[in-house]
Amino acid sequence: MLHPGDLQGPFTLQAKRYQKCCSPLRASSVCYQAAKEMGESPDIIQEEATEILAEMGHRMQLGAVRFFAFTLSKIFKQLFQRVCVNEEGMQRLQHAIQEHPVVLLPSHRSYIDFLMLSYLLYTYDLALPVIAAGIDFLGMKIVGELLRRAGAFFMRRSFGGNRLYWAVFAEYVKTMLRSGYAPIEFFLEGTRSRTAKTLTPKFGLLSIVMEPFFKREVFDTYLVPISISYERILEESLYAYELLGVPKPKESTSGLLKARRILSDNFGTIHIYVGQPVSLRTLASGRINRCPYNLVPRHLPQKPSEDIQEFVSDVAYKMELLQIENMVLSPWVLVAAVLLQNLPAMEFELLIEKTLWLKGLTQTFGGFIEWPDNLCAKKAVLSGLTLHSNVARLVDGHVVLNDRGVEDGAIGEIVFRHALAVLMCATYRNQLLNVFVRPALVAIALQMAPSFRKDEVYSCFNFLRDVFSDEFIFFPGISLKDFEEGCFLLTKCDAIQTSQQEIYPTDKGSGTVSFLSAMFRPFVEGYQLIFRYLSKEMKEAFTEKQFIPGIRNFVFQLLEKGSTQCYEALSSDMQKNALSALVQLGAMKKKKMPNGFTYNVNQEAVSKILDMFDARIPVQKPVAARL
Repeated sequence: MLHPGDLQGPFTLQAKRYQKCCSPLRASSVCYQAAKEMGESPDIIQEEATEILAEMGHRMQLGAVRFFAFTLSKIFKQLFQRVCVNEEGMQRLQHAIQEHPVVLLPSHRSYIDFLMLSYLLYTYDLALPVIAAGIDFLGMKIVGELLRRAGAFFMRRSFGGNRLYWAVFAEYVKTMLRSGYAPIEFFLEGTRSRTAKTLTPKFGLLSIVMEPFFKREVFDTYLVPISISYERILEESLYAYELLGVPKPKESTSGLLKARRILSDNFGTIHIYVGQPVSLRTLASGRINRCPYNLVPRHLPQKPSEDIQEFVSDVAYKMELLQIENMVLSPWVLVAAVLLQNLPAMEFELLIEKTLWLKGLTQTFGGFIEWPDNLCAKKAVLSGLTLHSNVARLVDGHVVLNDRGVEDGAIGEIVFRHALAVLMCATYRNQLLNVFVRPALVAIALQMAPSFRKDEVYSCFNFLRDVFSDEFIFFPGISLKDFEEGCFLLTKCDAIQTSQQEIYPTDKGSGTVSFLSAMFRPFVEGYQLIFRYLSKEMKEAFTEKQFIPGIRNFVFQLLEKGSTQCYEALSSDMQKNALSALVQLGAMKKKKMPNGFTYNVNQEAVSKILDMFDARIPVQKPVAARL
């Protein structure tokens, strides 16, 4: 259980001294190897490597750290009511930093994440982390250099097959890890989640920080999952616009200054849960044979074996699932989930009743809800509506989405503004999905299966799990375990009964099954629409840049006609995840080209997948679930 302690007040603790990361980078060995592979002069390669290092390297300075400490203290006090952290987690982290190299792996929902974590460690007088940051920040005058001096090192979004860049970057990270003078911090998700769902992990950096252990250059490495939960996300409206195709503003100092008007807003509470440090040595015990690394000099890069790649993948998913497990849910998350099933408006008293019901179900399923002390349900819901008045509002005893202006203008403008409101509300509902995804997929599978035979229900569950493999985080290769967990949770709340051969929905649990199905219906219907578009409209090879505007226009027209109410199908996140799922299912081929990736549709395979959805769950307007 999380027992948060407030972190209020200015920084009062003395910062630690930092020495520069100047241990030799084995530059000569790396450059010689790169020169040999690329057929270039070692001197030329050495010069290029020096330029790369100058671009990426951090230059942590105590003066810059103190400046950030003072500034962030003022900003965070203005933006947030409280910052809460689990004290025992900070104590565990302190011990871990003293023993072995530490890698911090926070969730990523906002730009605030890495600032807040450095703020937290500085406050507790712990070693400040060196942080992997996108090179886009270097375009911000003054700010980019301040970040560099506060411990940020910069990596390009794509290395584009640049072997020298990869070799120099990997050796730079490993040198910092081996020196052990500061924790290394990066985001497994790679980029911020625009939907508040955890993104599928990226393996590159994780593979790099594991290599010194595989090569016996360090005795052990601790991986620390960190869960950062926001009551209100700073970039919520920006994310919704991005998902609807409005270009992301370029990071710039002028843009940052313009954004200062948000300082007058209230963004509620942040909860930070520092998880139990996980020993890489323990994870690898009995699974990874490190002997092959003894056959190659340590300074030479090695391509990871298939066993190592599978191990890195498993560890990445394990860390993300630990992040998910320790996320804190606010009452507003429950309100958003109920409201989205009862659009366009819902009676306030009924909303309170259903929110309380959902609170009980969430706790039964293992979700952790931070309910305000001594606050009745009515006041808790009102507090959420006040904090999120830009998303929903109370009008004449009914709660409606705050899509003011949709009555005016062209039909296209009305659809866009309503979609914006739905996606902003969905950002908070999405935080609840990880708690419910397994029992919900069982509930949907019960609707899809031709009978209640357990093997047929499991077959449908497994199909749904594969289709939504990029929407939600599932540990690879344990589909049956996930199915059994979903069945157990539904049995626990009396929604189903199971025998050795069959699964039966109960009359008592019909409301629960209906609610769970409705909660995940936007994903089911959204994928139906995307598959229908691909099976009818896309006949030849296409790129993602061609696909996204095409499917968006297709869904937009259906919404204008009233043929669907699935506004979430306009989300570029869902559209890209559907493409990725089809590639994994073999219904589409993805080919790398000089200017990006090209996709080829297997029309027959896509049609079969679409038939699986349509046969049991036809596209229709959502109906409010009855509890």
